[in-house]
Amino acid sequence: MLLIKGAHVVDPQIGLDGVMDVLIEGERIARVGERIKAPEGAEVIEADGKYLVPGLTDIHVHFRDPGFEYKETIETGSAAAAAGGFTDVATMPNTDPVVDTGEGIRYQIAKGDACGLVHVRPIGACTRGEKGEALAEIGDMVAEGACMFSDDGHGVQSAGMLRTVMDYVRQFDRAVACHCEVRSLTEHGMVNEGRASTRLGLAGWPAAGEEIEIARDIELCRLTGCALHICHISTAHGMELVRAAKAEGLPVTAEVCPHHLFLDESALDDTYDTNLKMNPPLRTAEDAAALRAGIADGTIDCVVTDHAPHALHEKECEFEIAPFGVVGLETSLPLMLTNLVAAGKMTWQRLVEVMCVNPRKVARLAPVKVEAGSVADLTLIDPELELEVTPELFCGKQHNSAFMGAKLRGRATDTVVAGKHVLKDCKLA
Repeated sequence: MLLIKGAHVVDPQIGLDGVMDVLIEGERIARVGERIKAPEGAEVIEADGKYLVPGLTDIHVHFRDPGFEYKETIETGSAAAAAGGFTDVATMPNTDPVVDTGEGIRYQIAKGDACGLVHVRPIGACTRGEKGEALAEIGDMVAEGACMFSDDGHGVQSAGMLRTVMDYVRQFDRAVACHCEVRSLTEHGMVNEGRASTRLGLAGWPAAGEEIEIARDIELCRLTGCALHICHISTAHGMELVRAAKAEGLPVTAEVCPHHLFLDESALDDTYDTNLKMNPPLRTAEDAAALRAGIADGTIDCVVTDHAPHALHEKECEFEIAPFGVVGLETSLPLMLTNLVAAGKMTWQRLVEVMCVNPRKVARLAPVKVEAGSVADLTLIDPELELEVTPELFCGKQHNSAFMGAKLRGRATDTVVAGKHVLKDCKLA
């Protein structure tokens, strides 16, 4: 048994916003109330001044297993997730081999269960090998536990193929998560086309290369009725397309990453820091400001990390040949707390919606609530705890962070997954 005493509990799903005690027995919450007496033998967490929320859920991570275990494994990725306060993570399928069959889904779930740290929720590929040529084993993957479908990394380039995918996925009440990129426009691009590409002498990745495909995929959503989830949106116009689709009543959702919220192309300088190379690239300051506004007004549904670990030797090279991607599981919550919540630009209720509630809805995961009978997937947060982003902060295999050296305030101190206390006072159990 575990008793969390005196935490400020925030759960907008049930209108809870106040100081409460939470008693956990086995895998579930047994009681929520005031001045609960600790049962004999129960572990007690004194949580005065801390916030307790439903477990953070990230529906866009890369754990590199199978095939690229030197970058990350399900074990090390799960450790990074637990350290960041996450109880659930949805893993993208662009591994080697690609997760495009039920067997691949079973493999990732089994490895996640064996770790016993967080719930691993695999995302299946849309097409075989993510080649965009033939439909993947959608039904088989749903039967084995796939929560969404995506050809993340490059997207389905053929509109006809994506239409077939969406027609099929719609039958299983799952969303298609689209990496929106017109490869014929972006295949040589490395940074945002405009000031950044001109100043640095690097090939440009135009905003239109993302926005054209967002528009196309919304039209296919209208045609098929399949739920569409826009991955890692990075431009103001792309967000306006999503806003218009939602106003029309289409089943469209969107996610954003902290690096697109809190950094822009001006962060790139003549050091050519490869930890600032990601896909889509850092856009303009105006884009970042618009995305922050989109979080506040509800246009953007979820905050995700697009956690993409790469080995040191892969990033310590020329900008042109370094791979795209940054890690983010350990820094996502601190960045949101520091830049939005503490700054008065986001309420705790809205934070819970974009990092806990909405991601679960998009991925068709059962809701988690801070009430008796719910599974005990919980995150305890100290909003005043200060930290600096250094290599020592990271619990995964890699530390290719876009925020290295940043000083932040607020982090998860404890993570409880199905009643198991996996992060205790900022240390993995």
